[in-house]
Amino acid sequence: MNKPSLKTVSKGFRRVLSVGAASAIALTLASSVYAADLRLKIAGTVPVDHEGTKMLKQIEKEIEAADVGLKVSVFPASQLGSGESLVEDTIRGNVDFVMAFIYSHKDPVLDIMSMPYLFTSWDDLENVMLNPDSEYNKIINERLENLGLKLFNHNPEGFVGVVANKKPEDYAGFGDKGMNIRVWSSAVVKDMAETLGYNTTTMAWGDMFPAMQSGIVDGTLCCTKQAAYTIFAKSNVGKYFVEYNAISEINSFYGSLKTWNKMNDEQKAVVKAAFDKASKQYFQFNKENDANFKQKLVESGYEVLSFTPEQEKVLAERVREKVWPAMSEVVGQDTIDRLKKDFQ
Repeated sequence: MNKPSLKTVSKGFRRVLSVGAASAIALTLASSVYAADLRLKIAGTVPVDHEGTKMLKQIEKEIEAADVGLKVSVFPASQLGSGESLVEDTIRGNVDFVMAFIYSHKDPVLDIMSMPYLFTSWDDLENVMLNPDSEYNKIINERLENLGLKLFNHNPEGFVGVVANKKPEDYAGFGDKGMNIRVWSSAVVKDMAETLGYNTTTMAWGDMFPAMQSGIVDGTLCCTKQAAYTIFAKSNVGKYFVEYNAISEINSFYGSLKTWNKMNDEQKAVVKAAFDKASKQYFQFNKENDANFKQKLVESGYEVLSFTPEQEKVLAERVREKVWPAMSEVVGQDTIDRLKKDFQ
């Protein structure tokens, strides 16, 4: 049997190298094509004409204009589900990024986002909620990562109030309000509303508007002045807005870690920059226009029920006294102690 010459072996070796190189190139090209074809689904819950949806459209344009292989589809107005369901779908990776409130049904510690009278001013929101190094944000980041989610920014819109079909009795005190109002899936929010004198029904965001419209509930604890105007007043639903400054409305930017880990560093930088820019602009818009939306509510026929500083202080002290101890049993006293550091 003739042995192959050294020249023949060399040719064969070169052919093997060529096949290997071609395979590597093919894999690289396939990876590049996959990245280029990555389409992001970004979901929101606020109405189409809400400023928050305008921010999502801005994010879409900026991500696509960066030309880093990302395409974006925005689905506002709960088209992909309520805030509760979006948390779960984003964990699974069915939704990539979200602008919505982060409900605590997957982790009760996240109920700190509904902690009444933790934040009481726009300065508190800016100095703590928008500070990535605050204990508040460190806690939320830790809990979300355990769920497979990534927090980008909070978008505080102001403070939620009660939208009502009728005027609550003893609205500035703690007496029976003679009303049944909707609250979201939060034990602490339910406790707060009942401390204030309301009867409560827990109800998802998507069911809230028709329940108000049909009279199933007399009101809903849900919305900032902006949301009350764009969702209810413009649809001629509700007559009163009770201006509690107890809980901040937070539509946060968060995403799926499954999606995040698919993206390269350049894509991640573009997405983060788009969220950061939108968050800063949105906060300024909300802060500057809070009083404007209050006036819009009045002009639409609403009566806004406000409180004196003395009344607000009494409300805050009673709610903290009654609700915070029970909350510590759910989120842990260590969590409460960490949060207090942000306000020292």
